[in-house]
Order: sequence, then C-alpha cells, then structure tokens
Amino acid sequence: MAKYRVVVDRQTCIGCGVAPAVCSDVFILDENTGKNMVVEKYAVETTNEVSIGIVPEELYECVKKAAEACPVGAIKIEEVKE
Repeated sequence: MAKYRVVVDRQTCIGCGVAPAVCSDVFILDENTGKNMVVEKYAVETTNEVSIGIVPEELYECVKKAAEACPVGAIKIEEVKE
C-alpha cells in the first residue's frame, strides 16, 4: 500500500484554517504560531519552516483536497517510494 509524504511550507502558510477544515485527520493549526501543521500521529518533522508527515494511502484524497484548497499553495504531496 502506498504512503505519501506531506510537506507544509509554514513560512508560506497564512494560517487561514482551510486545510484543517478540509482534512482534520491530518492537519491542525499550531496553537503557538497559528500556522498549519501535520498532526502528531503522522508528523515526522515539525519546525518553524516546515511540517512534514507520512500518511497512508487512505488519507491521500483528504490531503489532496486540502492541498488544492490552500490559497497560497503551501502544501505539497509526494508518493513515498518503498
């Protein structure tokens, strides 16, 4: 089963809340900065610059919708090659 690497560019993010609204299983707004980030369950790295997570295939459509909805294009998704 495929896995996907989700990268949130937190410097581009404007904290509008659309990604958590569209895909709350994967995204949350950081209570300290107001910026979007990957939830702890899937997060592999979170800094002030980026939030990176690995999500299972069943969440791909969810993260894809969030990425497409992001008004500043701060979310990238790539398939993880096993």
